[in-house]
Parts: sequence; C-alpha cells; structure tokens
Amino acid sequence: MAPVALALARRPARYAVRLVVTAQHRGLLDQALRFFGLRAHHDLDLMRPGQSLTDVTTRVLTGLEPVFRRESPDAVLVHGDTTTTLAAALAAHYQQIPVGHVEAGLRSGDPLNPFPEETNRRLTDALARWHFAPTPLARRQLLREGVDGRRVFVTGNTGIDALRWALRRLGATAPKLPPVVARRAEGPFVLVTAHRRENFGDPLEQIFLAIRDVARARPALGFVYPVHPNPNVAEPARRILGREPNIALAAPLDYAPMIHLMRRCLFVLTDSGGLQEEAPSLGKPVLVLRTVTERPEGIKAGTARLAGVDRAGVRRSVYDLLDDRRLYQRMARTVNPYGDGRASHRIVEVLG
Repeated sequence: MAPVALALARRPARYAVRLVVTAQHRGLLDQALRFFGLRAHHDLDLMRPGQSLTDVTTRVLTGLEPVFRRESPDAVLVHGDTTTTLAAALAAHYQQIPVGHVEAGLRSGDPLNPFPEETNRRLTDALARWHFAPTPLARRQLLREGVDGRRVFVTGNTGIDALRWALRRLGATAPKLPPVVARRAEGPFVLVTAHRRENFGDPLEQIFLAIRDVARARPALGFVYPVHPNPNVAEPARRILGREPNIALAAPLDYAPMIHLMRRCLFVLTDSGGLQEEAPSLGKPVLVLRTVTERPEGIKAGTARLAGVDRAGVRRSVYDLLDDRRLYQRMARTVNPYGDGRASHRIVEVLG
C-alpha cells in the first residue's frame, strides 16, 4: 500500500491522506514506514501474542470505528487478504464509507488454502466499490462472480511498484545483513520463506525435512531462511534445520535486506504470495511451497512452479532447478506477469 499512499500524497490539493496501521508485525511495520518515508496518522497497536483470528477481527473493528467517525473519510482503501483487510472493509461498510480493494480478485478456489486469506479476500471484494485487480485473470474472476465490470480496474500489482521504488533507492548499495546471513550469502544460496497458517504442523515439517535433505546432499549450496517468530514455525525450523552448517536461520528481515537477498539468490523457495510476484521482476525462479496458488499467472508464464508440501515433491523440485540449466534459464528469463510498476498511478487515476 505504500506506493498508493505516496502517489496520493503527491496530489495534496486533491487528497488528504490518512494512514492507519494495526501493527501486526511491529518491527517490520516501523522499518517499512521509515524506508518509504511515511508516517502513520493512527497506530492502533492492536496485535497481542497468541490472539485468535476472532480476537484480531474484533479489535480491528472496535479500533477503527472511532477513527472513521473522527476522520469521516470519503473512501477507505484496503490491500490484500489479511484479517485486518477484511475487518477494515467491514468497519468502513458499517459507516457507509466506500471501500477500494487493492489486489482484488485473487482466488485459489480452496477456502482453506490459503486460510483464512481466501475467505478474507472474497468477503472484502463483496464489500468493495472499487476493485483494483492486479491482472486480467483477476478481473475475469470478479466478473464470473457477478461484480459489475464498470467497478473493476486492471492496474497491475502495487508490490511491483514498491519493488521498483526500492531498487531505485538502493541502487548498487548492499544493505547491512546479520552476520550469519552475510556469510551464507557470499556463495550460491537459495532464499527460503515459509510461514503460512495452512502449512502449520506436518506440511511445514515435510518442507523443512526436504530442505535438510538437499542441504546435506549439496554442502556447497547455502540456504538463507528468515524465520517467522510464530512458535508453529520457529520451533520446527530450529529443530530440523538449526544444526545444518549451510543453513542460515535468521530473524525476520527488513524490506531492503530481503530485496538484496532476492537479487543475490539462485532462486526462491516460498509459500508467500508477495514473493511470487517480486522474485520474477528480479529474474529469479520461484518454487511455491503450496498445493494451490491464487497467483496462477506466474505458473502459466513459467516464472513459478508448484512444489507442493510433501518431502519428496519439494526435494525433487529443488533438484530440478539445481540440475536442469535449461529449466532454470527458462524460468529466470520469463517476463513478469504481475505489473509494470505503474499500478499506483492507475489507482489514483481511477479515484479521480
């Protein structure tokens, strides 16, 4: 959402922008605001350890109600598919404030994968007046669901805007990395992220076992894994991967170091939606640690492949990319289907 906020702020005579945050990930939020030069006008600071999805939804609804009453906005823009996204759209709807959904129309077709994101985005789209679809496929999905085509706008994905903005700012500068990551990133390495709720339990363990198998078979190959602090992720990651000399486990990294690592890595092994979009812009193949994805454009274009969540399948997918040079080059050279870096401009033009 940062590029949209910046684009709106460049038109102060037309827009008064008020940025509201819930601080789902406090450290990552604060550094991102600094990096993009943004300031939160309302920081609800709602997140607490161990709270349920119901807790989050309730706290966002009750936290936003007085903010919306005080600010009385002409529109509320929400992004993506988090529980905050849905609750903010609902809070605005309750006060009859029009909602614009940035990244509308993404669908996996399985309400439990990803969970709860698939349900969150469907319900958010049901509440939205403006649907800012990142791709033509997302637009077609919304039309199939009965959304008025006059309210659907193909913009590209704002994540690509953010990436290009960051690349211009960083230039050739290498941001500071934790020592354990910096050492591992000196040689060839694979960048790993895995944290999705639907992968908790056996799927994550299978993924980690596959990574360990490859790490032991290819000791010259490194793995860099910024580990989500959720105990459902951190505990099995440390237990299965923590003693492998060529695997660097680190705390979650800021945006700039993650971009640097994406630029440097061989390829990305991830269950993240955002990295499925960003890595192809940097010419990096993506292995998706899921059985389905709401971003099939990358699969169709050839920038990404579904690796699944079972040990043998993940291991086989990694070996394919490591050992088949033609496959690697084909995936690395494919044009990114997710945008040209002008999504925010198109969103602002729609809003008028």
